[in-house]
Amino acid sequence: MVAHVPVLLVAGFLGAGKTTLLNHVLRHPSGARIGVVVNDFGKVNIDAMLVAGQVDAMVSLGNGCVCCVVDTDDLDRVLHRLAAVRPALDSIVIEASGLAEPRALIRMVLGARSERIRYGGLVYVVDAVEFDDTCDTHPELARHARLADLVVINKADRVGSDELSDLIARVRALAGPVPVLPTAHGRVDPAMLFDVSGKRTSQAGAQLSLDELMRETGCETHEHLHDRYQSVEFSTDVPLDPRKLMAFLEHPPAGLFRAKGIVGFAADIHRKHVVHTVGRHVSFTATRWRRGEQARTQLVFIGIGLDSADVLARLRATEHDEDQPPDPHAMLRVDALTR
Repeated sequence: MVAHVPVLLVAGFLGAGKTTLLNHVLRHPSGARIGVVVNDFGKVNIDAMLVAGQVDAMVSLGNGCVCCVVDTDDLDRVLHRLAAVRPALDSIVIEASGLAEPRALIRMVLGARSERIRYGGLVYVVDAVEFDDTCDTHPELARHARLADLVVINKADRVGSDELSDLIARVRALAGPVPVLPTAHGRVDPAMLFDVSGKRTSQAGAQLSLDELMRETGCETHEHLHDRYQSVEFSTDVPLDPRKLMAFLEHPPAGLFRAKGIVGFAADIHRKHVVHTVGRHVSFTATRWRRGEQARTQLVFIGIGLDSADVLARLRATEHDEDQPPDPHAMLRVDALTR
């Protein structure tokens, strides 16, 4: 089974704080190996890391970051190349230009020819201070927010509490049921965005320690994370009904950002399905259960403001009724989303 590297898009209007958010998650060790594609004007200086590159240039840092500057016409080729990096990356982040069209980028990732990647969602960054003026000048930003799987309201510390509450309500009205996270200085917990595939392979002499680089440039940070994300875990030995699970995943609880885990289906007892979701985007990979392996469903759900009791109740309702014979046609929707 080929491992699919998730490609996460970070978009938002000029000055909203996309690079600040990217710097924050790279500076705070999560154990994840992250590839970065910067869609800008041919050159980028990622703040304290002092990383500048040209087409296909890659810099490997202590946490495995790979930073590239590319033309969007080369995106498919670059994503395939990054997905083939060894040791494997845990995620690829595309920081879009402030003038980029998020819908076009989503289509490019979903339509990429590489079988090594999968769509990892859209994080849309909003400037709390300039939101109203920007929307007046560029009303298409409302449409962009509706495409997001997570909306980050940055610079929340620069507006009053009443103004912020009103802004959060308006953004939620635009974005729908996706999580909305107010923060300052791009502080998003990396654990909400990235999974860690396993222990990193040490490559002595091939990588520069990110911690050492930060100390050398005087950019150590002692900021604490205060993000309000949460996780809900669900496990069961009862096989799931594929139609009921798909209904849950395609109409997720409010505030759910992503889900991941292993699923056992009553209608396909010989295979285990690994599921990944971001917002309403669902993908599966499938392989046979190993001999002696327990066919157990184990899922983790991550979001903001999740109603844990409601999530668990809805999941328990997806368990297959043992009094009913499995319907083999019930797997059609799952099979269509399985790579």
